[in-house]
Amino acid sequence: MKLFKSLLFSILTLTLTIPSIATADSLSQIKDRGTLRVGMSTFVPWAMRDKQGELIGFEIDVAKRLAADTGLKIEFVPTAWDGIIPALLAKKFDVIIGGMSITEERAKSVLFTTPYSHSGVQVAVNKQLAGDVKTLSNLNKRSIKISARRGAFTVQVARDTFPKAKILQFDDDAQAFQEVLNGNADAVIASSPKPEQEAIKHSDVLFLPFKERLSKGNEAFAVRLGEDDKKAYFDEWINARTKDGWLAQRYEYWFATLDWQTQIAQGQ
Repeated sequence: MKLFKSLLFSILTLTLTIPSIATADSLSQIKDRGTLRVGMSTFVPWAMRDKQGELIGFEIDVAKRLAADTGLKIEFVPTAWDGIIPALLAKKFDVIIGGMSITEERAKSVLFTTPYSHSGVQVAVNKQLAGDVKTLSNLNKRSIKISARRGAFTVQVARDTFPKAKILQFDDDAQAFQEVLNGNADAVIASSPKPEQEAIKHSDVLFLPFKERLSKGNEAFAVRLGEDDKKAYFDEWINARTKDGWLAQRYEYWFATLDWQTQIAQGQ
């Protein structure tokens, strides 16, 4: 009995700080292995290869810091996005850290942690064509042309937010942005961080009129259903790194600057 009480006290004490990875069987197995296996998919700037072929990006920073805080080695398991949830369920890795947005459909298959990043949809405007934009209503006019990628969620956001504007659709984001740079459209709508990064690259032509995104998404780690111990551990870590500002600092670097672009080969 004394041994049991001592063990219980130790577990409770550890979970009040940065949680122990040995609070339950699945976490104990990771600790015994000494390696955290992370499923991810390459997508700029979440995860990509540098000029030496090494993985870098926001998700890579997050996973490495998570492993370092628990004294573990890290093993990345690059996986095609359309197969990443089945691979998790097949136990190819321990957790998905790959910019996965929380959705009701996905939540039927995986257990999401608390969000650790927040993406969304943003608008970039041509300074000369629509330089006086200050409110959403300034773009909600029949004379306004807004470009977007065909088939993307952003098209629906554009239609809902600017029902009077003409929505021009293109095969990819690059074409949609080029239309605005060429002066053939007043604004472009796309998922972050594309508008923010293009506004930095083409500051002579583009600007972001709104600080708040038109639509917000929440990204979280994903583990298998029933792995509540693992979720609790990751939640604790995310809360700790949110409070000390580390997650915000890394997000700012990868999504609000282009300082990292010299590290990667052109074409990514």
